[in-house]
Amino acid sequence: MFCFMSRAAFIAGLILTASLQSAHADAIDGDWCFSAQSLNIQGQQIRTPGGQQISGDYSRHAFSYTVPASEPGAGSKIAMQLLGEETMTLTRSTASASAPEVWKRCKPIS
Repeated sequence: MFCFMSRAAFIAGLILTASLQSAHADAIDGDWCFSAQSLNIQGQQIRTPGGQQISGDYSRHAFSYTVPASEPGAGSKIAMQLLGEETMTLTRSTASASAPEVWKRCKPIS
């Protein structure tokens, strides 16, 4: 009986862990990297590539913010869109902006 209960508790723990990881993977929250830049999104909060901690517009699969005055491109709008578990695009609203940048999670979830 004890062995069965221990096994059931172990399996339940594995299922819970897997579901928590997938829940995070299906959201834009987390650490993102592109070239030598990185940023972190946690709900409505972002640590920008310039190191500023500010608020932005958050939805589960997208995030946008206005670049703070102390960073290059100040005042421009940044829009990010989750493409998959480990990839998102980042688009800059500046006149000199080219194609969207493809950012990857700094540390893969899986």
